[in-house]
Amino acid sequence: MTADAADAANRPLLTPLTAEEWGDDEYAAVGALMGIPGADVPRAGSGEARDPLNFNIIGVLARHPKMARKFLGYNAYLLQRGELPLRLRELAVLRLAHARRSSFFWGEHVKIAKAGGLSDDDLVRITRGNAEFDGVDRLVLETTDELLADGRATPAAWRRLVDELGTHQAMELIFVVGTYAMLAMACDTWQLTPPPGSAQLPE
Repeated sequence: MTADAADAANRPLLTPLTAEEWGDDEYAAVGALMGIPGADVPRAGSGEARDPLNFNIIGVLARHPKMARKFLGYNAYLLQRGELPLRLRELAVLRLAHARRSSFFWGEHVKIAKAGGLSDDDLVRITRGNAEFDGVDRLVLETTDELLADGRATPAAWRRLVDELGTHQAMELIFVVGTYAMLAMACDTWQLTPPPGSAQLPE
C-alpha cells in the first residue's frame, strides 16, 4: 500500500460539519447538550470557547440533528447532572477506551478525567488492570470489565454497587458504560482521531 493509499484509508469516514453547514437544527442539537436554546449557542467559526467547531464529535453527531438533539440531551444528564461522581464515571470511561482500543475516547476523556482530579498515576494504573485499586474504584473497574466482556454485571456485582453507591449511582454506571461503548463504536467506525496534543492511547 502506498503512503497516499494508507493516508486515505485512515481518513475519517464521517467528518464534522463545516462552519457553512451549521443551521438552526444543528444549533438546537448542541443547545440540548449545553442546556440552552439553539439561538444562544456560539456560532460555528466564532472562536468562542464553546464554538461547535472546537468539538469534532459534536460536529459529526450534528450531521443527524434530530437524533443528536435527543441523544445530546440525554448525554448532558450523564455528564453534567448525574449522581455518579466524576472520578468513578471517568474511571469507567477510560477503562472502556483502553479495553476497546479507542484512541479517540482515550484522548478526549483523559482531559476530562484530569480536570476532575484523576492523577497521571491513576491513568497508568488503569492500563495495568485492577490490582492497584481498592474500594469503590476497584468495584467500578471490575464491574466495567464484566459489562464489556459479558454484556451484563453479575448479581453479586450489582448488589455490591447498590450497597456502596446506592441504586441511582449503580444504575448510572450501567448507562455510562453502555452509552460510551456505543459512542466508541460509532466514533471508531468513523475513524475519528483526537485533536492534536491529546493524550496517546497506551499499549
